[in-house]
Amino acid sequence: MPPDPDGPDPRGRLVADRAALLDRLAGMEDDMARLVAASVDSNADDEHDPEGQTIAYERSQLAALTAGLRAHLGELDAALVRVEEGRYGLCTVCGEPIPDGRLEARPTARTCVRHAG
Repeated sequence: MPPDPDGPDPRGRLVADRAALLDRLAGMEDDMARLVAASVDSNADDEHDPEGQTIAYERSQLAALTAGLRAHLGELDAALVRVEEGRYGLCTVCGEPIPDGRLEARPTARTCVRHAG
């Protein structure tokens, strides 16, 4: 069942979510570039730094968060394709409509609650 023409615009929400995610991703990539640049000129022995986390740990954590954002970007892009093809809001397993509440909570949902497992 395609989105209700009188209901909320899923494409608009997905596009807005995508734009916000791209801004956040750009910020994280800038943070990573600054972290790498700061560590290049550093002679610090960060493995024995009593002040806290190592530079390598911070870089690893930031890389993992960035990878998660990229994965979510892929989910948003796939949802936009489903909107364009008229398949948005339909479970990819059973073809039944995904409840509005699920789509509100998770606009990139591909399946109904029964098949979310």
